[in-house]
Amino acid sequence: MATGSSAPAEETAERPPAREPASPPRLLRDLSLSAVLAGVVAVVVSYSGPLVIVLSAAHAAHLDAGRTGSWIWAISIGSGLTCVVLSLRTRMPVVTAWSTPGAALLVTSIGSYAYGEVIGAFVVSGVVTALIGLTGVFGRLMRLVPGAVVSAMLAGILFSFGADVFTSLESAPVIAGSVLLAYLLGKRWLPRYAVLLALVAGVVCSAATSELRVRLDHVGLVQPVFTAPAFSVASLVGIAVPLTLATLASQNAPGVGVLSASGYRPDDRLLVGSTGVVSAVLAPFGSHAVNLAAITAAICTGPEAHRDPRRRYVAGVACGVVYLVVGAFGSTLVAFFAGLPKELVAALAGVALLGALSGGLAGAVREEKDREAALVTFLATASGVTLFGIGSAFWGLVFGIAAHLLVGGRLRGRRRADAGAPAGQPAPASS
Repeated sequence: MATGSSAPAEETAERPPAREPASPPRLLRDLSLSAVLAGVVAVVVSYSGPLVIVLSAAHAAHLDAGRTGSWIWAISIGSGLTCVVLSLRTRMPVVTAWSTPGAALLVTSIGSYAYGEVIGAFVVSGVVTALIGLTGVFGRLMRLVPGAVVSAMLAGILFSFGADVFTSLESAPVIAGSVLLAYLLGKRWLPRYAVLLALVAGVVCSAATSELRVRLDHVGLVQPVFTAPAFSVASLVGIAVPLTLATLASQNAPGVGVLSASGYRPDDRLLVGSTGVVSAVLAPFGSHAVNLAAITAAICTGPEAHRDPRRRYVAGVACGVVYLVVGAFGSTLVAFFAGLPKELVAALAGVALLGALSGGLAGAVREEKDREAALVTFLATASGVTLFGIGSAFWGLVFGIAAHLLVGGRLRGRRRADAGAPAGQPAPASS
C-alpha cells in the first residue's frame, strides 16, 4: 500500500538491498536538510505538548525534582536510542516516543501506590509488550486490517492537526498566518524547504509580536535516579494492565499503521519488541513506556521529509539525536520548548503533516468497496473519543473493521502491490 505521493521517477530509483546496514558513508550521502528538519519538528511537537501530561503524572506522584528529571531523561534517552538504532537498522523513518495515553492514565492512578510499586508495574508492562511484539501476535492482528482502514485511521489522527492551522488564526493571526503563507509559497518555489521557511517565518513573527519566551536559566546534565522495583497485585492490575493495553492499542497500532500507510513494510516483531525491551530496561529510572509514535512519525514519513522514501530514514535518525541531546540536559531544554508559542507549534505541526494527511485521505477512498469502512474509521478516529481509557485511534480501527465485516462479509488481509518486496522497504508508488 503506497501513499501515491511519490513522483514517478522514484519508482525507477535503484532499491537498496533489504538488510544492508546504513553505514556512516551511506548516511552522509543520504543526508538532507528537509529530513533533518522533519526530525527536529517532530521533537518540538513532542516536547511542546505530550510532555505536559508526563509532568502532571509526576506531580500527582509527588516526585521530587531529581526523580522527575530522571523520568524525563529515561523516556527521552529511550526514544532517542530506538529512533537512531531502528531507523539505521531498517532504513525506515522509525520514530518512537513515550506513551501519551499511558501517562494520562497515570495522572489519576499513580498517587495510589508506592513509587517502587509503580516502577515494578512499568517493568512488567515493558516485558509484556516485548513478548507480544517478539512473538508476532501483534503483527498478525495488524496484518488482517484492510489497507483503506489503516489509511483512514492515519487521516483521522492527523485531521485535528491540519484543522489547528486555521483555528490558530483566531488567537494568533500573525504567527499562524505567516506559517501558512510561508509554507504555501515554499511549496510553489522551494518545495523541499517549505517547512523550514514556515518555521523561520513563524519564529520571526513570534519574536516581532513578543510571543517568543524561550529561556535557558541553567544548563546542566541530568543525574538519573535508580528506583528498585517492587511488585504488588494492586499495582499490576491498576497500572501495568491498562498501561500495556493503552500503549499497544493507542500508540503501537497507529504507529505501525502510519509506516504502512506511507508505503513501508515495518517489521512489527523488531519494532514493537525492541521498544518493549527498552521500556523494561529504563523503567527503574522512571520510563513508563517507550513506543512507536504516530503523529510525530507522520511528520518524518511524508514527502516533506524527502521526496525519495528511501532517504526519509534520516529524519528518524535526526529525531533520535535531538531526543538524546534534550534527554541529557533534561528540564533545561524542556523549558526552551515550553517557551514557544502554542500557536506556532500547532501551525508548524499542521503544515508539516499536510502531505501525510493527503496521502491518508487518498488511500482511504482509493477502493470504492472499502469507502464505507474507511469513512467510519476516519470519523471515529477524528472524533477523539476515549472509551475505557483507550484513545480514538484504536476505536477507529475497531469500528472500521466492524463496518468492513458487516458490509463486505469477511475480513481480508491487506493486498499489497509489493508483496514480493523485501521487508522494511517502501512500496512502489501508485500512479
